[in-house]
Amino acid sequence: MRVECKIDQDYKESYAVLHIKRMTQKIAEIISILEREETESLTVIAAREKKKFFLKPEDIVLVRTEGREIVCYDKMKNRYVLDKPLYELENILDSYFVRISKSTIINIRQIHHVEAAFNGTMELVMKNGVTDYISRNFKKTFKERLGLK
Repeated sequence: MRVECKIDQDYKESYAVLHIKRMTQKIAEIISILEREETESLTVIAAREKKKFFLKPEDIVLVRTEGREIVCYDKMKNRYVLDKPLYELENILDSYFVRISKSTIINIRQIHHVEAAFNGTMELVMKNGVTDYISRNFKKTFKERLGLK
């Protein structure tokens, strides 16, 4: 089998295209490995109680600014301080994360419920109990990502 690999820093997301004559067990295993590669290798380094933690994106519920800090909350509602700016985290987190305001990014797999709030905003309650608001400027994008009208 001939293999070709092209490395380009301009790609936002890695992808693979396979041209195969027929599906085999080995090719299926390779596809499975490639699909897991992106999320398994990514970790976010966070600090809590003077310790460094390596968080997987699927364990992160919400990332937001609080005062001068960028913080995230995990499934157990633990609060961590991050050293990357919000825009950089938005670029490295997977497609299950969406920005809901200028100061918050959420994991859509961790949404408990959403309800109408004041001035056209929407209140968002995450499965771990953390709440935030979807601003009017980001409401359309949020609804599109969830397939809502």
